[in-house]
Amino acid sequence: MRKVLENEFYYLDNFHRVLEWIGERYDDLLSDEERAFIGTFAGLPQPSRALFVRMVMRKGTLFRASKLNYAEIGCPVEAARALLPTGWVTSDPVITLDELFDLLLKPELAAVFRLSLHEKGARKADQLEALRAQFGDPRTFSDWYRESGDVAFSILVKPLCDRLRLIFFGNLRQDWTEFVLSDLGVFKYEQVEFSSGSRGFRSRRDVDDYLALHTCKERFELGEALDEVLQTLPAAVFDNDWINSRRERLVFQIAQHVEKQKDWANAITLYLSCRFPGARGRAIRVLEKDGQYGRAFELLTRAQEAPESDAERQQLARIGPRLRRKLGHDKTPRRRNPAITRLDLSLPMPQESWWVEGVVRDHLQRDDAPVFYVENTLINALFGLLCWRAIFSAIPGAFFHPFHRGPADLLSADFFHRREALFRQCLDQLDGEDWRTTIRANFHAKCGIQSPFVVWEALSEELLDLALDCIPALHLKKWCERILLDIKANRTGFPDLIQFWPTEQRYNMIEVKGPGDRLQDNQLRWIEYCAAHQMPISVCYLQWSEAHA
Repeated sequence: MRKVLENEFYYLDNFHRVLEWIGERYDDLLSDEERAFIGTFAGLPQPSRALFVRMVMRKGTLFRASKLNYAEIGCPVEAARALLPTGWVTSDPVITLDELFDLLLKPELAAVFRLSLHEKGARKADQLEALRAQFGDPRTFSDWYRESGDVAFSILVKPLCDRLRLIFFGNLRQDWTEFVLSDLGVFKYEQVEFSSGSRGFRSRRDVDDYLALHTCKERFELGEALDEVLQTLPAAVFDNDWINSRRERLVFQIAQHVEKQKDWANAITLYLSCRFPGARGRAIRVLEKDGQYGRAFELLTRAQEAPESDAERQQLARIGPRLRRKLGHDKTPRRRNPAITRLDLSLPMPQESWWVEGVVRDHLQRDDAPVFYVENTLINALFGLLCWRAIFSAIPGAFFHPFHRGPADLLSADFFHRREALFRQCLDQLDGEDWRTTIRANFHAKCGIQSPFVVWEALSEELLDLALDCIPALHLKKWCERILLDIKANRTGFPDLIQFWPTEQRYNMIEVKGPGDRLQDNQLRWIEYCAAHQMPISVCYLQWSEAHA
């Protein structure tokens, strides 16, 4: 914390940094209002700029001067004077009864409305409802609370600041705290070279399209009428691929909601219009639910000719026999899955707090054969450390601000193809002896840096050394190749445990299932893949012994 506190205006400096970054890289797509804001802001007195940024960073748009106490700013009323002529902030705003209730404490409300003893004891929400009919008209803060001795301010340009934040980060998920967490050393980010062409948005239309989609998503999540939400959903195909992918994801989410409401007709229409992964499979399933077996089978047959992923292939294999049976078609031969080693355990239920994977881990643990709970962390970490250079390569559009946990196009369909030569170089090391050196070097040099594949707290040096000594390069290469086929689907589903035999330089992965648990689809896909490539893997089914059942 000391590093930040040495500069009391650290948050203001960070805000200036954003404005300068945007001005240098995005001036051509800024609106006149945004450009004027950037040009004017730096000329205001420092306390005024600091107060403005404090209000931008806080929740809401209404503030009382008495709640804006910051030692480095001084008197907030004085600091606000230079802000008022800009039109960004207004003093003594007209506010509604609801907004007044957000600003005042219960004792203050009791004084303003001269509440009786009984009314004072009511919940704040009940007080609001009781007063709503009598005090429905908005009025200024000073008219509401004449004896307050306080001043209220309203910041009017939060939407503008949100647009600037969007332009900088490329999303509205990240906010100003990213700077603080970075300054404090809580988060460390890979240092990537930025070219002038490294931008999240190429045109003003990109920004406007993103905001239109975001507004539509907010309305959907607030539960507004679906017909009205769909009317505002931009129908055009955007020029920006990743904005297109956001639109397809939103359509898929809306379709899922409609399906849950058992509105089959609209769900089918939405799924069939959607290109998001999984939409076609859901369309087939909803057609089946709606009794449209012929249409479902026709779509399934087309999908089987070119499945979009292993996940869809698995889903089609499950639906197909059921549809054939309902349509009276001949049965098709069932595909034989690779044999999977099964381990059955019957153990007493622990008396202390426990978790199923931990119980099995402790039972299998041996001095000469340690067991670790790793789930998705170990294999992803080995992949991330081996391929660090390719993952963080500064190709156009991958990185456009200093706070990327990973490339912006990580989950796009062409992520691998855009970096294929670099990934090939990384994976080719597995044909020789350099791969262990690369992984160990990146483990030490990159330790703590944000990565979409490495969870540092889950990767000790002991675990890494055992993995490098006991896992053959060929197995790691197969895992990496499958992850790159579909990063979103294939970086999950790995077994819970891994056991090493260091003296024999071998390992075994173990998926644990407690009483009543079953294998998930992504787990089945990884288990079958590993078994098909002769990788040691087993499924452990744990039951509690009868004496403790």
